[in-house]
Amino acid sequence: MVYTQNFNIPEKVSRVTSALQQAGYEAYIVGGCVRDMCMGITPKDWDITTNATPEQVIPLFAKAVHENNFGMVAIIDEEEPLESPFRSIEVTTYRSETTYTNNRHPDHITYAQTLREDVRRRDFTMNALAYDVEKGELIDYYDGLKAIQEKLIVTVENPHDRFEEDALRIMRAIRFTAQLGFHIEPQTEQALSAYAQNLSTISVERIRDEFVKLIMSAHPMHGLQKAHTLGIMHYISPELIEGVGVDQSRNHVYDVWEHNLRALQKTADEQWPLYLRLAALFHDVGKPRTRRRDTKKNIYTFYGHEVVGAKMTKEFMKRLRFPKKTTDEVVKLVRYHMFFSDPEQITLSAVRRMITHVGKEYIWDLMKLRRADRIGMGRPQAAPYRLRKYEAMIEQALRDPISVQQLNINGDYMIKDMGMKPGPRMGWMLHALLEEILEQPENNTREWLIERVKDLDELDDETLRKLGEKGKSTKEQHEEESIRDIHKKHGVA
Repeated sequence: MVYTQNFNIPEKVSRVTSALQQAGYEAYIVGGCVRDMCMGITPKDWDITTNATPEQVIPLFAKAVHENNFGMVAIIDEEEPLESPFRSIEVTTYRSETTYTNNRHPDHITYAQTLREDVRRRDFTMNALAYDVEKGELIDYYDGLKAIQEKLIVTVENPHDRFEEDALRIMRAIRFTAQLGFHIEPQTEQALSAYAQNLSTISVERIRDEFVKLIMSAHPMHGLQKAHTLGIMHYISPELIEGVGVDQSRNHVYDVWEHNLRALQKTADEQWPLYLRLAALFHDVGKPRTRRRDTKKNIYTFYGHEVVGAKMTKEFMKRLRFPKKTTDEVVKLVRYHMFFSDPEQITLSAVRRMITHVGKEYIWDLMKLRRADRIGMGRPQAAPYRLRKYEAMIEQALRDPISVQQLNINGDYMIKDMGMKPGPRMGWMLHALLEEILEQPENNTREWLIERVKDLDELDDETLRKLGEKGKSTKEQHEEESIRDIHKKHGVA
């Protein structure tokens, strides 16, 4: 089926298709970028298919790199930023494929003669669409447009053949349910489940990459639920499915598995980064292994689950070969997610110790994780009084206290450079200076302070002592006002 379609194609993409066509070859935009345009989504990358061989493509462009053995040439534009979708545009020769003995790559690549042969080898009908820029035509041999309209993931031709050829398509199908909010067509779903065991033949790096795309999607909870239903989670993270059916009692509405998924979904709704999403997903992964029944109170306890969970998370991250930095971030957040319990008993010194443990750069992520944790419990309010009190205490602990250390002069300078003797008079002077600087911060310069010290040094002890005590009182008043402002900001005044 061919439809007239007027897509707005970026000039840097149409330039590539035009160059191929002007040289006498066929050229179509193909795959996911066409699917995205049909859905009104701006493509993140661009793929082009052609009947020209790599050897015929390369001479047509200033910088073209034959990147692999599958007929693909990357057209490089070094003027584009590295993250730009136009930095590298892939041009692939029509091809048909034979057997897949490793469930991932075809044993042989044969160049095909027609577009129909090329799109026939693709995974899902929504990805088998092609677009002719010059003619403004959408070519749809396998009802891909219908699948998009019905929000269905359907394989091209026999689903058993497609998943037996390439087991990674199983992960891709699940990922698309999370990214696009689509459902899997029944026959496709049945075949997907039947071939799930072939995921064991796929490299952990490829599993990880698809898993990350799923986690970074808009609907990761939906995708992971589908993965569990179809028996795929075992090949991604058997640790997580230990939580299926594990009741928690007390304040929890959901079992451990669903609680973790709901916490993850909260981070996706907020569009938080990968490490925070992974921390939310794994924050209670240690609960099934630490669950104990308190018969006296008739409740379950999970003492130490954050420690056990951090170890399990680290093993998962290492197994899927995540970068060390990401692993360290996720493990740290899982380890310390139980950082506070009673805001009426917690002290500022305990808050400061926690900041030391996780680092200033992650303390607010810990609070975000706590909010996601609460939503995962089935609580409608993400920021109750308790969390707001924690946040106020963290901000109070992070702020620099008002002190004479803020002055651009200190006792060492006064002794060494101004020839003053150490003693009570020096302390009185510094507190008197601090009061003046609190009132007029613009005077906190070395030059102004030196001259003011000389003036204060002319005063007798009693007068200087009174000024110093007045300055100390003013400092304490400013401290109280600052803390009141913090509490008011967080609604815990």
